[in-house]
Amino acid sequence: MTLQQLEYIVALDTHRHFVTAASHCFVTQPTLTLQVQKLEDEMNTLIFDRSRHPIVPTPTGELIINKARQILREAHQLKELVNLEKDTITGSFRIAVIPTVAPYLMPRFLKSFSEKHPNTHLQIREMESEEIIHALKNDFVDIGILATPLEESSIREIPLYNEPFLIYSSENHSLYGKSNIKPDSLPLYGLWLLNQGHCFRNQVLNICDKKKQSDNPGFSYESGSIETLKNMVRSNMGYTLVPELSVIEELDDPRVKRLESPEPIREISLVVHKSFTKESLIEKLREEILSNIPDHFQKGKKFIKVKWR
Repeated sequence: MTLQQLEYIVALDTHRHFVTAASHCFVTQPTLTLQVQKLEDEMNTLIFDRSRHPIVPTPTGELIINKARQILREAHQLKELVNLEKDTITGSFRIAVIPTVAPYLMPRFLKSFSEKHPNTHLQIREMESEEIIHALKNDFVDIGILATPLEESSIREIPLYNEPFLIYSSENHSLYGKSNIKPDSLPLYGLWLLNQGHCFRNQVLNICDKKKQSDNPGFSYESGSIETLKNMVRSNMGYTLVPELSVIEELDDPRVKRLESPEPIREISLVVHKSFTKESLIEKLREEILSNIPDHFQKGKKFIKVKWR
């Protein structure tokens, strides 16, 4: 038994004519006739008396049709309830953000988002990427903001923007006076990295070519945050790669350099479990974020997307 079959018997009761009912349901008359017959066979009873012209429901058929009308009304109400649920963003929602995004992105849009949606409370928490994936799968958080692709079958990704990796070099490093630097020419010597567990660390290693790691005795520089890495560089020690938002106010600083095109970038996305239904919240967050980041993060320029998994 299907809702479609119930719609067919209700239409047939309303119009009392197979061709007219089929036209009303946007199907052919043989299709409607077959589905009504299947329903009657399944219920082991005649719903319509076909010996009468126009056809009429049998006494049992009248009971079935009345119940079918009730079921269809409730099914319609259920659809409306789901649509309302998708459209509302009232309530409290848990958002997890990776540490290399949170301090640079969240202040750019949270205030304006809260002013536009005063009945929406966002609980923000910094978590590393693998933790966010685990939390989404176990309903510990509602939305994640992190680098993608994840290639997780149970998780949906909504891409936001492409953020370039930039060089941040001390005056004492060989990169400081260079221009037109290719990603595959970056040395590992003097490179500051984030600690294990950060997806940004993996992406930097992918840019700098992991094959060089075993050949370089200077590969031992690690720290806990982008800002700590920048401070070490300012102390005239080595270089690092940083996400552009972390140096957005320092782009004229000679320590900051762009890599040669096509630039390596990280794709930042909203991620949710596939069972998440608040489509309106996703769209409103996306709109607010995109209106508060540099335009070139969204334009179709040449780039190389760097994965971390």
